[in-house]
Amino acid sequence: MKKPTDVGKNRTGAATDPAEAKRTMEGAELGTPDENVDMEAPELHATRVAWSADAEPIGTMPPPDTMKGKAKAAVKKMQGKDPAVFLDQLGARLAFERTGTRLYEALLVKLAAANVHEGGPTRAELEEIRDEELRHAALIQRCMEQLGADPTAVTPAADIQGVASSGVMQVVADPRTTLTQALEAALIAELADNDSWQMLIELAEGLGQDEMAEQFRHALDHEERHLARVRRWLSAALVGQAGIEPAPRQDEAARPDR
Repeated sequence: MKKPTDVGKNRTGAATDPAEAKRTMEGAELGTPDENVDMEAPELHATRVAWSADAEPIGTMPPPDTMKGKAKAAVKKMQGKDPAVFLDQLGARLAFERTGTRLYEALLVKLAAANVHEGGPTRAELEEIRDEELRHAALIQRCMEQLGADPTAVTPAADIQGVASSGVMQVVADPRTTLTQALEAALIAELADNDSWQMLIELAEGLGQDEMAEQFRHALDHEERHLARVRRWLSAALVGQAGIEPAPRQDEAARPDR
């Protein structure tokens, strides 16, 4: 086989072996709970709710590393509000931007091994995005230090981001996946990244961190460009492989690539 769309020895479908498929369905029926067992019984529902209500959180926020100088003044501006929510989300963005840097490093490997269709990414474009992701991570690190937080600590939201993004990295780092499949994974990351930066801007503005909010807007400009590029590259790959004439995307035609 040369590419995933080639016909190969895929035996996952039921039509491959009707006899085995019938036995599989019979086994599933035998494994079905007795009709007298109500899977939606109030007792089962109450047990699930109790576990969710009583479970310990994923983690807790670390204590501030230092509360001197600018950090003390910045946190004072947030009196009456909960800066821990903001710091937690900063930790999440730091974790995600670090992953984004590794993501585009892995995409560079995919590019080197790929037969790129017209309209696909260039090495320079992938390197540019990788470097911007790294600068975003450095920006978040500086902001956390300015607020007296320890950027090396894993906040609860950062832990969640690490787990959520691990699947994306597994797709891109797997030597069996193609550049096109890796771009599909990158699209998932970029969609989440754009929304997360927008929420971070909203939090910064609400907590009076106007200078940070402005810096985050610049980062969001970069992320919007990343998203537009990944969409365009993926579209070019799919229509090229399918042998059809590409159609202009309306959402990108209205706004130039920044």
